[in-house]
Amino acid sequence: MNTKLFRAGDPDAAARAAAILRAGGLVAIPTETVYGLGANGLDEAAVARIFEAKGRPQDNPLILHIAEPARLTDICRDIPGAAWELARRFWPGPLTMVLPCRDTVPRRTTAGLDTVAVRCPRTAVTREIIRLAGVPVAAPSANLSGKPSTTTAEHVLHDLDGKIEAVVDDGPCQVGVESTIVDMTGPVPRLLRPGGLAPELLEAVLGRLEVDPAVTAPVAADAVVRAPGMKYRHYAPQGQVLIVPGSREKAAAYIRRHFAPGDAVLCFQEELPLYDGCNPTAYGREDDAETLARGLFAALRELDRADISTIFARCPAGGGVGYAVRNRLRKAAGFRIVPEDEL
Repeated sequence: MNTKLFRAGDPDAAARAAAILRAGGLVAIPTETVYGLGANGLDEAAVARIFEAKGRPQDNPLILHIAEPARLTDICRDIPGAAWELARRFWPGPLTMVLPCRDTVPRRTTAGLDTVAVRCPRTAVTREIIRLAGVPVAAPSANLSGKPSTTTAEHVLHDLDGKIEAVVDDGPCQVGVESTIVDMTGPVPRLLRPGGLAPELLEAVLGRLEVDPAVTAPVAADAVVRAPGMKYRHYAPQGQVLIVPGSREKAAAYIRRHFAPGDAVLCFQEELPLYDGCNPTAYGREDDAETLARGLFAALRELDRADISTIFARCPAGGGVGYAVRNRLRKAAGFRIVPEDEL
């Protein structure tokens, strides 16, 4: 298959991409978070091709993307008032809500669940593609399953060239980590995945927000999950990621004691001088979590090489989007973190 590359600024890009989706094809679409691998979310055969192209486990549900908040009623039922308030405040944007789905949504899209994850992305060309396609677009991240997510069209082509019909190139993603997912089906809203929308902003609207255990710890192999990114090892390069917490000085001392040829360091820009000679890669500034979010997946992809054995990773503290960065690094590491008493 010859994967076509459309430029978002071209006048016919959205129409060409929408035509492919209507015909059952796959198109990688840009969003403010990461690039998504899009298919007609109501077409079971098209959705099956997403799982095939990515090598994605069948029990990992997909997110449906809509062009405008009003389309939520097309695919969801029993929508609580709090969900409409979140949509009013944060859509279009990096927020996904899990809600009861209508019978028109195939169970392949929802991984057999009676709920579906939905969001309205901010990126204008993608909303236009969805509008012209006339269907909600199922779109997990446009990468091979388990690998770091894609934040540029080049990343998408590296993983999926020849496996999908087209990629729409809109440059680097503005946020850099996936959307925040909140389950709105229970008596108390539950954070299933931190992301580009800070949990603090959700709490300000909802008053109370539970945090699912999958955010901070591994999930059992036989667990049934309600949203993407909760169960399987994600975002991981070939080498083993090991998170090193603590102060700059203690972390650097630990890494230098354990560093071996073939290892690498993923650190904050301010820390680069501490790791001279240790193959360091900076992914953003510690004092600016948004730079860390934008740089994380590109850095992990740069380090995704067979000649790298262990990646010692520095992780941000605090809330906001830094909470999402910390979650992604922990997932990439399989929750392997150096105990504080070993530093």
